[in-house]
Amino acid sequence: MGSTSEHRFTDSQLQAMAEALAHTSDGLKGTEIAYLLSSIGIEDPAPDMTKWKRLFNAFVTRQNHSQNRRAILEFIRRAMRPERYAKEPERFEPMRANVNRALAFCGLAVEASGKLANVTAAATLGEAARRAQELRTDLTSRGVHADVLRFCRAELVADDYFHAVLEASKSIFDKLRAQTGFTEDGAPLVDKALAGDSPKVAINPLATESHRSEQKGFANLLKGTFGMFRNPTAHEARLHWAMTKEDAEDLLSLASMIHRRLDASSVRA
Repeated sequence: MGSTSEHRFTDSQLQAMAEALAHTSDGLKGTEIAYLLSSIGIEDPAPDMTKWKRLFNAFVTRQNHSQNRRAILEFIRRAMRPERYAKEPERFEPMRANVNRALAFCGLAVEASGKLANVTAAATLGEAARRAQELRTDLTSRGVHADVLRFCRAELVADDYFHAVLEASKSIFDKLRAQTGFTEDGAPLVDKALAGDSPKVAINPLATESHRSEQKGFANLLKGTFGMFRNPTAHEARLHWAMTKEDAEDLLSLASMIHRRLDASSVRA
């Protein structure tokens, strides 16, 4: 990283990075945090804290001691090596999306190869807030579902609109898990919840061939949504996709329709 490694991160930047790296569902596991801190020689001053607070304290302590950010950059590099996720490849891209969102205001990004790269710093917070408000206003006028509107936040549209759409798409599968009690994700979740002759979640009475075709089409729509925004191969192409506000609005409207159909569905015993 050259001389940039001599700079220091602000506390807010460190917190954002810690929260991303130790994200509850998409982040590092506690044992992985312990291993990575130890391998770099970063003290672990609060191992009993929640994951992100533990990592934040470790980062702050190390940076205050060394007066540079080199060890923290090395932690990110090691945490984001793709080979670490060979047995669980589905973890890598959601985690990279979270980390890149946290790094956006630092002028850094993790590439698909896992390497750190210098990028143009994200928009100012004021500009990001304005963009988020404009997006929310336009979607409100469309009558978009409340569960989608909550992803129109400044931190999600600071660099581009992709992350707002990504998070909204994840919320669809969170809702499906909440409805069914299932723990799967993506296509396995959709198949288990919506497929078959007697699906757990039915969006219509399933009384006619047209009803059954609609149910099947809805299941395929959810699989396509997952594949576009959550599938690792799709992420490699999409993370740096400069999504326009118009594209984001259309995709968030699609997510809204899916949410409404799930809300109106019947969950069978």
